[in-house]
Amino acid sequence: MIKYHYLVNVDKDISIMDSSILAIEKERIIRSVLEKYYSNNDEDILFLIKTLLRKEMTDILMAEEIDKVDSIELNQKQVILVVGVNGVGKTTTSINLSASLAVLGKKILLIDLDPQGNATTGVGFNKGDIERSVYEVFNGSCEIEDAILNTKFKNLSILPSSLQLAGIDIELLEKGREDPTFQKAFQLRDKLNAVREYYDYIIIDCPPTLGLITTNALTASDSVIIPVQCEFFALEGITQLLNAIMLTQKKLNPSLKLEGVLLTMFDSKTNLGIEVIEEIRSYFKEKVYTTIIPRLIRLAEAPSHGKPIIAYDPKSKGSQAYLNLAREVIERNGNA
Repeated sequence: MIKYHYLVNVDKDISIMDSSILAIEKERIIRSVLEKYYSNNDEDILFLIKTLLRKEMTDILMAEEIDKVDSIELNQKQVILVVGVNGVGKTTTSINLSASLAVLGKKILLIDLDPQGNATTGVGFNKGDIERSVYEVFNGSCEIEDAILNTKFKNLSILPSSLQLAGIDIELLEKGREDPTFQKAFQLRDKLNAVREYYDYIIIDCPPTLGLITTNALTASDSVIIPVQCEFFALEGITQLLNAIMLTQKKLNPSLKLEGVLLTMFDSKTNLGIEVIEEIRSYFKEKVYTTIIPRLIRLAEAPSHGKPIIAYDPKSKGSQAYLNLAREVIERNGNA
């Protein structure tokens, strides 16, 4: 059987479906060809060209049937990383999934790995008042237990961020050069070992870049949630994320799994949103959550008040959506 991981520079299957990767790359190539060679804006002509291109690429690339990887077994995973490109609702999901799991009785640690610190302020903390953060944990100046803060929301704690975290990549690289035995990609995992047993779920909010911070998060995690915006360029950047996940599986964390794909910022008034949902589900199949997060003003307002949506507006559609997502996460992990 032919494997197509060469499309993302990975030479073997590592728990991501070949067909998903191939489909994403195929659509990217089609868009590139249309932009480069076709200036005609006639929708019927463009549709015909796209159809012919898809058929031609399918005939070439799928001359032999592609095996689908078996469904990923997810059984009581504790550390879940929320990773995505900028503006897809990554931090909003980290905050509100954490709060919703806490409301459902799970003990939660939210880790803010984004130097912007939006998850920290989103649960009610002023970044200027933080004395010890994940930065101090990384550089070894304090223990992780001493940096974790209890929020005002029951069952929810946070390991806050700070602007100093923006320089941690350079510090880790320098330590690696000074000490060949220093494992720069395993620092977060090793620190988390001290507290993992105290939480049902640890949710990590990652920066939108693929540097050493994100590598540490991928290495420390059991699984990954990828939020995808219900808009035209929804698949832009996903290939790079899948590549990072697979390379981490191959070299650093073989047990890392794709927890799920979450559709966000859905506007029911547009046909485009519905088309994107169908497209994403055709690529990722059962990995796409049933829950869809709507585009709502109340969801956007809540972080400025230092509250998850379930505390800011418990009866809103956004609150109910994230509660439903939390139930799906619990069900998928067999952790009722």
